[in-house]
Amino acid sequence: METVFEENPCGGKGRMKIEKLLDSVQMAGKCGLYARVTLPPGAELGYHEHHGNSEAYFILSGTGVYDDNGAKRTVKAGDVTWTPDGSGHGLSNAGGTEDVVFMALIING
Repeated sequence: METVFEENPCGGKGRMKIEKLLDSVQMAGKCGLYARVTLPPGAELGYHEHHGNSEAYFILSGTGVYDDNGAKRTVKAGDVTWTPDGSGHGLSNAGGTEDVVFMALIING
């Protein structure tokens, strides 16, 4: 498992931790990412669009604000989001003292 950190991800703010659970060989071109992602309080994964792939988030813990093509809603543990090819999304940990932790799966094609 590889762990990486991104500063101000996708134009957001703060530092995001990405724990890559599968490598490119294991994903065999079918997926672009399968990872556990952590956004600490105040951090934000900025709004971005997907082209040629789709992405799902499964929220494991914490409470965040999800931006689904401009429509914002609160997400919490147990929620699933879906961003199809050609759409965009973002996620922020807008308050509290708890990390927002989620599984991210990018599906190619």
